[in-house]
Amino acid sequence: MTNAADRRHIVQLVNEAWTAGARLSRVCKELGIGQNSYRRWAGGTEDQRPHATRATPGHALTQEERQAVLDVCRQPQFASLPPAQIVARLLDEQQRHLASESSFYRILHAAGQQQRRGRQAAPRRKGAPRRHRADHPNAVWSESTRVL
Repeated sequence: MTNAADRRHIVQLVNEAWTAGARLSRVCKELGIGQNSYRRWAGGTEDQRPHATRATPGHALTQEERQAVLDVCRQPQFASLPPAQIVARLLDEQQRHLASESSFYRILHAAGQQQRRGRQAAPRRKGAPRRHRADHPNAVWSESTRVL
């Protein structure tokens, strides 16, 4: 997307070239823009796409359903389980389907509750491997298993 300042500058350049006698199609082609883009920019209307209202999909979860997912995840028996296991246990034990696994992840992430769940320790970065240093004879031995 071209920002507003660049658009104004391009419109000014095209207007100058057009009043000097250049064809609009050639000027736009030289600048790498379409004629329709130029006309839209010259009309002075700002790009409305970022401000457009978007319809909510019909199959989107309601706020009550999202809250039910959060309530289930906060229950003691599910508090330490990842969403994949929560969904599976709900289906197995209670024959209950609240939302898909990916929806569980999205809802937890939006609520700021998607951190490491479970008894595993968080992964740690390991340092560089130790270097063997020979300070005196026979200090470091190695073995080659190469077959000739």
